[in-house]
Amino acid sequence: MSKQAAPRRQVQQPRAVGAAVPAVGQPRPQPSAAPPPRPTNGATLPPAPSGRMSLTNVVSGRLVKPMRLLIYGLEGVGKSTFAAGAPNPIFLGAEDGTSELDVKRFPQPKIWGDVMEGVHELATTEHDYKTLVIDTLDWIEPLCWQRVCVLCAKPGKPPLRSIEEMGYGKGYVEAGGLWRQLTSGLERLRAEKRMDIVLLAHSWIKGFKNPSGDDFDRYELKLHKGAAALWREWCDAVMFAAHDVTTYEGDNKRTKGISSGARVLRTEHDAAWDAKNRYDLPASLALDWEAFAEAVAAHRPDDPERLRAQIARMLEQVVDNDKLTERVRNSVDNAADNAGELARILNKLSARIATTPTDDEEIPQ
Repeated sequence: MSKQAAPRRQVQQPRAVGAAVPAVGQPRPQPSAAPPPRPTNGATLPPAPSGRMSLTNVVSGRLVKPMRLLIYGLEGVGKSTFAAGAPNPIFLGAEDGTSELDVKRFPQPKIWGDVMEGVHELATTEHDYKTLVIDTLDWIEPLCWQRVCVLCAKPGKPPLRSIEEMGYGKGYVEAGGLWRQLTSGLERLRAEKRMDIVLLAHSWIKGFKNPSGDDFDRYELKLHKGAAALWREWCDAVMFAAHDVTTYEGDNKRTKGISSGARVLRTEHDAAWDAKNRYDLPASLALDWEAFAEAVAAHRPDDPERLRAQIARMLEQVVDNDKLTERVRNSVDNAADNAGELARILNKLSARIATTPTDDEEIPQ
């Protein structure tokens, strides 16, 4: 008996879900030349232009803004005394380190909400304070962790006993969100109240795993590493406060240290400590606000109004040179509030006047 060939199965093309099935005998619809538009999620579409990022809004030159400073060091070195010398300061912090200083201070915060409330109060109330000092970051960090334990507790359950209960690193990620809320509040103070921000913190000695050589110990911020990184990045200057110590080798070949009694600010990064600054400061300064402010002012542009007034007074000395006067005035108008450009105009005008011969001098041909 011969075997018959098995009929071949007809493989049907997959049909889109919800597509209409044509009736028997009806022609199938032909595909359109262009596929139908894909549905889009509104969240992925770019927002409508606001005009804020227009090229007409581009500015140039250096911007003089309130300072964001972080000073850390060993206890008792003089961090609070340094901050007390800032312009009209008010202190906010959980550490009772200013009891011997004649300064204005908020009540000692008991919970994280107290810290945020103090910043909000400064941002929304009329006052004449010029500097906010947080003393210290590492003493308000437990308040931040306490708030995390409340926020991350299960519904109907008591707060977590420790930030570590959330699992490896998760609690500190939540704390990072609270720290960023604080930075937002501080930025509001800088923008709306033109207040300088001075953050104080303690230091501790931690081992550093050196990828290019032997490991060594160094001074670091006494904060969780995530929080420490956030504050180092946010601040314009991170400075290490320390006693000035010199070393020498004794008779027994052991190295000994001797202090001069001076207290200094280290402003540049070193293997022994973290530091940075955006003000082109010397590597070492006296731990004194006046000395610090003078060093900053030496590398900051002058006030635009003062520069314009100086240029106007100098133009009064320019006689019989209407072309120069008009050119200078046009340059001043174009510079607007760009202090760096105004300073350049002032310097050029001053040099021009200094080299202009007087009536008694012979005019070179």
